Amino acid sequence: MRQFVNNFRKYTYLLGQLVKKNIKLRYRRSYLGMLWTLIEPLLTMIVLSVVFGSMLGRNSTDAAFDGVPFPVYVLTGRLLYSFFSSATNSAMKSIRVNGAMIKKVYVPKYIYPLSGILANFVVFLISLVVLLGVMIFFLATGDYKAPMNGHMFMSIIPLINLFVLAMGVGMVLSTLCVFFRDIEYLWSVMLMLIMYCSAIFYFVDKMSPGTQKLVKLNPLFGVINNFRRAFFGQAFDMNLLIYTSVFSVVTLIFGLFIFYKKQDSFILNI
Repeated sequence: MRQFVNNFRKYTYLLGQLVKKNIKLRYRRSYLGMLWTLIEPLLTMIVLSVVFGSMLGRNSTDAAFDGVPFPVYVLTGRLLYSFFSSATNSAMKSIRVNGAMIKKVYVPKYIYPLSGILANFVVFLISLVVLLGVMIFFLATGDYKAPMNGHMFMSIIPLINLFVLAMGVGMVLSTLCVFFRDIEYLWSVMLMLIMYCSAIFYFVDKMSPGTQKLVKLNPLFGVINNFRRAFFGQAFDMNLLIYTSVFSVVTLIFGLFIFYKKQDSFILNI
């Protein structure tokens, strides 16, 4: 462990440079650049609110989020899902994209998927400004009266959980993608399934009990649900918190294990 920590510290500067590079490449040849970090989630929220708000109502009717403006409900789910999707996609392609560097210079190979996930996490944290702005707007207009309490500060816990989950899944995908390129196409389909099972723009309590159980098996749903609860001043669903935390940690351990086992074979397949 001490050797791992010392080795990690040795390459922290490189990690920082790779994170900056990934962020710059994300907005390369874009006139608005980093402003899209704020504009894109806002536009997505408006579109989803117009399309689904007409069917589901102006405010949330979910028992756990009664009275929450529908745009805020949508935005909380969309932001977390967008980070998970972009982070896992970036990590999945990281070894193949950096194949030339891997062949020429020794660098701990986990640095590449980690840098991709960190870059997306930085962008995600910046995009949370939009969520705060939209929340303040609805508070100012009087359409929503949020309970301001200590639960709101606990929203950091689901975000940590989300990062660990993305890191674990990203390590698994980055390993598989080296040997099976088709995993990129399979994962895009899987992400669509995950999105529709994350309750981003619908209310779980309107479903049948059996369907609710299936949705709750999706760990990303548990992360989003508990983030919403904390952000809206409510206590966590402890069953979901325990489930998602255990799932995320186990996935990270498994991802690191298979990455470590297969990393010496990467150079033969990139």
